[in-house]
Amino acid sequence: MEMQSGAGEQLPESTQNPQGIPPGPLNPSTQPSRSPLAIVVVAFVVALMLYFAYHQARRNSAASAPRITQSTVAPDFSLESLDGPTMRLSDLRGKAVLLNFWATWCGPCKIEMPWFVDLQKQYGPQGLQIVGVAMDDASKDDIAKFAKDMGVNYPILIGKEAVGDQYGGVPALPETFLIGRDGKIVDKIVGLRGKGEIEDSIKKALDTRPATAAATAKSIPQ
Repeated sequence: MEMQSGAGEQLPESTQNPQGIPPGPLNPSTQPSRSPLAIVVVAFVVALMLYFAYHQARRNSAASAPRITQSTVAPDFSLESLDGPTMRLSDLRGKAVLLNFWATWCGPCKIEMPWFVDLQKQYGPQGLQIVGVAMDDASKDDIAKFAKDMGVNYPILIGKEAVGDQYGGVPALPETFLIGRDGKIVDKIVGLRGKGEIEDSIKKALDTRPATAAATAKSIPQ
């Protein structure tokens, strides 16, 4: 005898889904997921690319910048100081100048700055003037706070890339130029050196004589 389906009897699942695949949520293991480690790796790679791009740009700038050697007249410039007034390098002619390019993020700069404080105290009465040029994107207030925390006792100027280019591009920080009383560069220090070596260069700069007629400095960048 044939069986007849009742009115309330459900059809087989195969007839409910023509494809024969039972409906249901996807397996969680098949869901795409982002590993925290992968995110960290991607962020690191991006940061590394930006770092190398930045320093490559600085090297390219340095390659096209004028070569600065001993006996070269230090390029003149005019920069705003943290105290407000503008300082011009040529105004210090007759003094020995330690011109230090630095940045708030530069670790070696933090090591040598206390040395500069001591050296300014020791050799300032003999005619030394230390000048710091901040070469980073920190705000003026942040640079001022940093200098105050470090006990800086010499002028800090707000740097510009154009001034860095005048001094060979300043591809590495810190970078320091010792300038004699006649306005000529007597020594150049790249990176961190010992305090004694810096002191020797200061003595060399102090041992120069002021020029009878100041050499014509290069034009001031706008």
